[in-house]
Amino acid sequence: MNQIFQLFSQDIAGVALLSVAGFGLAMLLTPLYTSLAYHYKWWKRPRTEAVTGEKAVEFDRLHHAKHDRHIPTMAGVIVVAAVAAITLSLNYSWQQTLLPLVALVGGGLVGLLDDVINLSAPRGLTGLRAQVKFLLMFIVAALGGFYIATKLGYESIYVPFLNDTIVIGSFAIFALFTFVVLATANAVNMTDGLDGLAGGLLISAFTAYTLIAVLQGNIGIAGFCATMVGALMAYTWFNIFPARFFMGDVGSFAMGASLGVVAMLTDTLFIFPIIAGVFVLEASSSLIQIMSKKVFKRKVFRVAPIHHHFEALGWPEAKVTMRFWIIGQMMAVIGVVLAILGGVQ
Repeated sequence: MNQIFQLFSQDIAGVALLSVAGFGLAMLLTPLYTSLAYHYKWWKRPRTEAVTGEKAVEFDRLHHAKHDRHIPTMAGVIVVAAVAAITLSLNYSWQQTLLPLVALVGGGLVGLLDDVINLSAPRGLTGLRAQVKFLLMFIVAALGGFYIATKLGYESIYVPFLNDTIVIGSFAIFALFTFVVLATANAVNMTDGLDGLAGGLLISAFTAYTLIAVLQGNIGIAGFCATMVGALMAYTWFNIFPARFFMGDVGSFAMGASLGVVAMLTDTLFIFPIIAGVFVLEASSSLIQIMSKKVFKRKVFRVAPIHHHFEALGWPEAKVTMRFWIIGQMMAVIGVVLAILGGVQ
């Protein structure tokens, strides 16, 4: 028993050190990114139209002061580079970390392309067309789905509290994996609209999965998530209001995709919507808004996603962010408790 405890303690210590390493390396990379971003003026171009095509008048009213400031984008490369470097060099379970790492880099490349177009294209073009972004992210997610279904042999999902595993087959796993990764990447991308919001929520979600993976004995996944937490803490240090830089699509697509992969690898599909509750709320609010405008020709929210709705109601940006952080933290705690009580393996 003492030997088992010592081994477990060593694993926990190793995971914690990976988080520290992620924080330290991201902090070291930040001045390099900042000097390049401000020198080459990587200023993010604000959106001028809503998803449904009309002018984003309310959004522009809420953020016109921020648009007057020069704030660089693409800071997500700091997190992607730090996590990739540490995972490749220090994480000792390649089998468990390959898929989330590939999703991180693959999603980051799609986002990087979108950000570069946002910065360099003629005025009026603020990035890749939505259909092109969706297709590219679909390819990234589908490749991961093919790998998990054919190479890793996943063909079932665990149902907590029933203590039962349902065999759904490799094709269903492929489809489910693709949907979860694609949906999570887009949900994080939608949430990244206020200073510090997405970073703080991602810290809560990846912390929850660090704990769940440790309890499952998936130390490689736990190490990856802990590294992500450390790197995200360094990023959020500079991204809290007033933000020094934005993560850009390179960050939101990369981290959203890897979070979806982690949820599938830990077999926590039914608990994931709770841990990622705020991301689900954000994506749902946008979907509801689009459907309502197309079908009923009226808006449900003053602005979507929902964090902008609260801004429009008069809440200061920092208050919206911190209250959403609190909700995200509580949802993460609830998710971990349900994972423990539900017997997630």
